Amino acid sequence: MHIFQQAQTEELTDCPYLDDQRKSYCYFLASRVDEGEMSLLLAEGWRKFGLYFFRPECPTCRNCIPLRVRVADFAPSRSQRRVLKKGQGLEARFGPLKLTDQIYELYRRHSEGRFDQASDPEDFLYNFYMPSCPGLQTELYYQGELIGAGFLDQGCDCLNSVYFFYDPAFAYLHPGTFSILSEIEYARQIGLAYYYLGYYVPGCMRMGYKDHFRPREHYNWKSGIWTEVKGPPEAPVTVQ
Repeated sequence: MHIFQQAQTEELTDCPYLDDQRKSYCYFLASRVDEGEMSLLLAEGWRKFGLYFFRPECPTCRNCIPLRVRVADFAPSRSQRRVLKKGQGLEARFGPLKLTDQIYELYRRHSEGRFDQASDPEDFLYNFYMPSCPGLQTELYYQGELIGAGFLDQGCDCLNSVYFFYDPAFAYLHPGTFSILSEIEYARQIGLAYYYLGYYVPGCMRMGYKDHFRPREHYNWKSGIWTEVKGPPEAPVTVQ
């Protein structure tokens, strides 16, 4: 691993997930992160975009919970099986990072159509096409037409979901859920133990879809231990 900037803590800003909370990230900049180092960082709760590695250091909240699926134990739920059945015309393909105009156009439409946000080509390149570790690109096709794409980091024992986007016109096929199910299955096929799905935030509706992938493990920031979660969603935690 080559570190460009040692770890430091950002100033507090408004939390994008929970009202009335303030967030701060500990972050560093690095490249040439190998598969073993990537697995270790993910197992300690780090996330990344491009060269930017981060994890929350919020003074009053510990609700960004790292989540990973145990690939060998996972089986789709009834609702997820319905998504697979409805998406019989969908196909996920995996390969090296490859930027095209069509990929960026999908990202632009997704940003504007789903979040009413303008896209920035430079941010897109920095976040997804300036790799700091081994990575893969997911491409999702419907009846031969590219309708979605995403990015995965690869560790020695895991895949890590970085981001996925799709044409909003195909939202009725639940391409986000389909892509996660496909990526979990791909991790199984290549013999990996875990699939990381970022942070789960109890109480945040935007993160609610992550609660449907079970059994899974959550990381405890205090103990540094991963524990299996089977029951209902956890209540938000406030740090006194």
